[in-house]
Amino acid sequence: MGAKASTIWYIDAPDPISLLRETTSSDWEAATALVGRLFPDNIAVPKGEGPITRSAGVSPDEVFIGCYPGATVICGNNLSIAKPSLIPEFWTRPLASERTYLVATDPTTAWGAFAYWERGTLRRSFSATPIYIYEDVGLPLVWERPFWAGERPLIYPPDVMPDPQSLPFHPQEFAETANAEWLGFRYTGVPRGDEFDAGSLPVCGFTMYEPGQQPQPRAMEPQSAPEEKKFMRWLRRKSPEPQS
Repeated sequence: MGAKASTIWYIDAPDPISLLRETTSSDWEAATALVGRLFPDNIAVPKGEGPITRSAGVSPDEVFIGCYPGATVICGNNLSIAKPSLIPEFWTRPLASERTYLVATDPTTAWGAFAYWERGTLRRSFSATPIYIYEDVGLPLVWERPFWAGERPLIYPPDVMPDPQSLPFHPQEFAETANAEWLGFRYTGVPRGDEFDAGSLPVCGFTMYEPGQQPQPRAMEPQSAPEEKKFMRWLRRKSPEPQS
């Protein structure tokens, strides 16, 4: 089974693959500022850092952000929508980036989607399950040719008959290939060819809360002086037994 992902990337670097291949840290300050900007109605509580390979498929109450020189990624459950073209500009270009890439997959439904914006203008969007296309906007990109040509077929079990409307490829593999073409890695399986292992690419994690629902810091209990503690232990030992 493939990996779940729900990501959007803002790219300014001319060679994002080389950049990400060498990246080993994320800017917490920039990530905190961005999560506050994109989720103004929520309270974001930091929850630590982890590799994007384990953070791309997030739960509804989590957000992961990676901020690197020339590239930023957001992993958010709200990005998994059937028609990527409907994502508002507030989300597709919050940083005035040159290019924006969306990649989302869900192995439970065999769904995959990807989209590409250039300076805020949608150039390509595709979203489908093996038997239903939700969206197919823009001209196919060069790397898509083997999929549409039937060279990357979806393999069915021997006892399963394909639906007559089935696509000639697996939509999730299609979306992961978009990620590999644009960003140099995929979430499922081992790296192929020049792809790199994104297990070392870190993202900053946040748990999202409604205002007033976030956990409150624990009050520090007053600490007794060492001599006072010793006296109290001695007093307990010397206390008479209760009389019956």
